[in-house]
Amino acid sequence: MSRAVPPLAWAQANQRNLLDALARVRRALERHADPSAPAEPAPPGPGSEGDAPDSALVRLCEALELSPFERDVLLMCAGVELDAAFGAAVRAAGGGAARPTFALALAALPDAHWSALAPAAPLRYWRLVEVAAGETLAASPLRADERILHYLAGVDGIDERLHGVAEPLPEAAPLPPSHARAAERLAEHWVASGPLPPLPFLCGDERAGKRAVAAAATAALALAAWSARAADLPAAAAERETLARLWEREAVLTGAALLVEVDDADPPETLRAAVTFAERLRAPAAVAAREPLATAARPAVRVDVDRPPADEQRALWRAALGDDGAALNGALDPLVAQFHLGVREIAQAAAQALPGPAAGGALAARLWAACRRQARPRLDELAQRIEPAAGWDDLVLPEPQALTLRQVAAQVRHRWRVHETWGFGRPGARGMGVSALFTGPSGTGKTLAAEVIAAELELDLYRIDLSQVVNKYVGETEKNLRRVFDAAEEGGAVLLFDEADALFGKRSAVKDAHDRYANIEVSYLLQRMESYRGLAVLTTNLKDSLDPAFLRRLRFVVSFPFPDPAQRAEIWRRAFPPATPTEGLDPGKLAGLSVAGGNIRNIALGAAFLAADDGTPVRMEHLLRAARAELAKMEKPVSAVEVAGWV
Repeated sequence: MSRAVPPLAWAQANQRNLLDALARVRRALERHADPSAPAEPAPPGPGSEGDAPDSALVRLCEALELSPFERDVLLMCAGVELDAAFGAAVRAAGGGAARPTFALALAALPDAHWSALAPAAPLRYWRLVEVAAGETLAASPLRADERILHYLAGVDGIDERLHGVAEPLPEAAPLPPSHARAAERLAEHWVASGPLPPLPFLCGDERAGKRAVAAAATAALALAAWSARAADLPAAAAERETLARLWEREAVLTGAALLVEVDDADPPETLRAAVTFAERLRAPAAVAAREPLATAARPAVRVDVDRPPADEQRALWRAALGDDGAALNGALDPLVAQFHLGVREIAQAAAQALPGPAAGGALAARLWAACRRQARPRLDELAQRIEPAAGWDDLVLPEPQALTLRQVAAQVRHRWRVHETWGFGRPGARGMGVSALFTGPSGTGKTLAAEVIAAELELDLYRIDLSQVVNKYVGETEKNLRRVFDAAEEGGAVLLFDEADALFGKRSAVKDAHDRYANIEVSYLLQRMESYRGLAVLTTNLKDSLDPAFLRRLRFVVSFPFPDPAQRAEIWRRAFPPATPTEGLDPGKLAGLSVAGGNIRNIALGAAFLAADDGTPVRMEHLLRAARAELAKMEKPVSAVEVAGWV
């Protein structure tokens, strides 16, 4: 609560005002107990001449619109808790009852009216007093709410029943222009007049940005900013109603606004509960969600809070780096092109990178690594991160395929220049994302190629587990895919969808609801891949099972052929690290075994363990034993012709 005087002086004045008000009500009870007692002058009551206009009692009565009788009922209940002598007056006036009742209030206090007992009247609507179970409403014991007692005594802090549900938002900080405009719109909606103003939805995929916008809007209106996660709201309707009433009371008394935060992973019942809770609040509130949710009691209004556009991101980088950013000499463009970071992530990345030499190359490299780290916490929950360790020399492919893979890397590296600087990203054009399909038999290097490209681009590689993405419930697969793409967008990661035919098969004729939603899932993925800013790689052993429309919309389709003898010989030459001791190995003879590169690497590893166990270098006999074990897994016999001359 605001103070026009120093806190200590206000606290002393507030205490005197409260004690005077309690004394006045106590004298009314004493006169009711003993009508023959001479009346004594009562101290001035709240709102009378000479009373402190900024006292907690006056503020509460004005904010919650209490009548003089309702005010005195509250004081009667509070007096029992705050003043030992008050309890004796209540017992004397109430026939020995330890607690005050409505019946006593109606009989002893001036300006009494029965409507004060109504559920919609301030005392019960705002939960100022608690009514214990009794034979009748009038005879039921009353107790002042603990939070109200603290408020009257001048103690700051929210109701303890709100702890664990609501938490304060960080203080408002300078915002980029796009977010500042969103904060202005939100504040305008909160001050809009009308019996049922629209419920604002802060939409977008940047949680920190939406929190910052809400904090800025509340600061502009001199309100305190609080947030509540949808998952923390009570599931039972009655409990949500109580919580809503308590928050409304807190907002009115202390001046606060609430941001209800919805997560993409929240189940439908949690989303419904969150919207129901928010739209019933008669206080400044907003819902943070990726998209607006359906409302029943109030109209909704959308306020977009997206990650800042490229020019604002550059300004944020320059502000975060300060004088050290001058050494980058244009190196900010690759960061803005590859990583789609918000205000908080840019500040964090800059803070991580700044310790150390400020030379342009060194700082740029540290910034790049810091940006990669920003998205990892979100993506690590959704996909498996693969540390890229392979290089171009580890790939053995025909020249056309190798050239196409280098083109994939080049398009990812230069897409910002082509789309933004050269104008190919004009409105109506397809997105900046690069999508590629790697098709071919198992073990021919599809995953290895994705690893090589990620290493070349210095980006993280994430393998998407389709068993965790595909969901039988309607809409859940799209939601899971959206979470993956949103998290990857932030860190510019390379996404690898292994065995993509499991999700992206041919769209079938619609015979039932299952077919219709399966087709929607494929269509959603096509659209999302086009809008994705990074590289998405899909692999399949069954190209013919993929939807033709899906193939047409891919930027690249690379066929990985089964290696011929010359390619197999080259793979064998590269199969052993330089530190591995070998003796008498003949790549030409080894190439006679008709297996793919993945099998060759498994055989080489198995032979290394056999040689280590024998205490000898890796020899042809070790490779023969390892080859038989590898082909046994495939239930394929070892042909004598294939291994002729091995031993």
